[in-house]
Amino acid sequence: QVQLVESGGGLVLAGGSLRLSCAASGSVFSINYMGWYRQAPGKQRELVAAITAGGTTNYADSVKGRFTISRDNAKNTVFLQMNSLKPEDTAVYYCKFILGPRVYWGQGTQVTVSS
Repeated sequence: QVQLVESGGGLVLAGGSLRLSCAASGSVFSINYMGWYRQAPGKQRELVAAITAGGTTNYADSVKGRFTISRDNAKNTVFLQMNSLKPEDTAVYYCKFILGPRVYWGQGTQVTVSS
């Protein structure tokens, strides 16, 4: 079994920065994909950023140039550096790992951007 533990959310003023972390523990092997998603109240969960095992990254248009996804393979951890935050970035952020055929989600961390 694999557990994902997220950290780094919180309350920040518009224009500020936060760094999210998501660490996997347990029977971790063959991480094919690491991603960050978010869900705002009344909206569907959406992809924010993702990185594959080969290092290819993908970003939502709304965060390009502001957010950066990175990873530490030795620690089975993925990061999301969020700069120039806007009130519309307010949401619960979830990490997602794909290990072999299995998909795992973190518990979510709240990010609130105040104007």
